[in-house]
Amino acid sequence: MVAEDFLQDAQVRQWLNGVEPAWTLLTFDSLRALRQEPSASQTAIRIANDLRANEIAGSAVARNTLILLRHAIERGGLPLTASGNLSRAIVAEMRKLIEWPLLDQADAFRFNRIINESDFLPLHVVRLLTRAATLVRAQRGKLVATPLGKSILSDARQGSLLAILFHIAFWHMDLGYFGRGLLGSWPQADIGIVLWSLSVSAGDWQTAEKLTRLCTIPEPAILSGTWDRTPYAMEARILRPLLWFGLLEYRSEKVPETQFTARYCYRKAPLFDRLLAFDVKMDFAGGPRH
Repeated sequence: MVAEDFLQDAQVRQWLNGVEPAWTLLTFDSLRALRQEPSASQTAIRIANDLRANEIAGSAVARNTLILLRHAIERGGLPLTASGNLSRAIVAEMRKLIEWPLLDQADAFRFNRIINESDFLPLHVVRLLTRAATLVRAQRGKLVATPLGKSILSDARQGSLLAILFHIAFWHMDLGYFGRGLLGSWPQADIGIVLWSLSVSAGDWQTAEKLTRLCTIPEPAILSGTWDRTPYAMEARILRPLLWFGLLEYRSEKVPETQFTARYCYRKAPLFDRLLAFDVKMDFAGGPRH
C-alpha cells in the first residue's frame, strides 16, 4: 500500500474520517504512471477513439459540439463579438438546440432579458473546448470550422471526437474556472489518479464528499480553513465536467432536517468504462471502495 506514513498524519486522518482512499491500493510505480499525461508511450490511461454514434449522443459535450460545428459550417461561420464570444443572436439560436445536465433554462434565465455567451454555460464550455481542440478558429469576425473540425463530422472520424475533447479538457484546460479558482489546481493536477479511483469507487451512488475522500490526494493547503472546501472543488472541477461528458450519472437527495437544500450523488455511467481503460498494478486484489 502506498502512502502509509502520509495517512498517519493527524490532519489527514481527521479529514478522511475513516475513509480509506482507493489510490492506496496502487503500487508506487502505477501511482506515478497515472500522473503522466496519456500518450502513445504513456499507456497507464487509454482513451477510446472508436465510439459509436449512440455512445457519442450520450455525451452532452460531444453532442453539442457536433451541433456547433454543423451550425458553423452551414452558416459559413458564426458572428463573434469583439471579445471573441459568440453574438447574442447566435446564443439565442443555440439555446433552442442545446440540452445540458443540471440546467433548467427557463429557471436559469427567468430574470435575464439579454443573454451573452458567458451567461449560457453549455455554449461557453463547448466553444472554449472546440477552440482549444482546433476544431474551430476565429476568422474575420466569425467562428469557422477548421479542416479538422469539418473532418470530424464524417463517420470515419466522429468516433474520436470524445477522446479529443476529453483529453483537451482534463489535461490542457484549467477547469478551475468552474470552481471560481477554489483551491488552486487541486484536484485536477492528479486527474489520472482521480479517474482511476473513480473507476473502482463510483459503481454505486456516492456523495461528492465521499468521492472526494475516496479519489483525491489531500494536500496541507487544502486542509486549512474554517470549513471543508474540498467537496466543492471536486464537484466543480471533476464531477460535474464528467457529468457533462456523459461519464457520470447523478441524482439529487434531500439533506435531512433542511427544507430547501439538496445534494447530488454520482455514479459511473456506462460510457465511463467504455471511454477509459487503465493499465495499473495493485499491491493486493481488492474490490470497489465504498
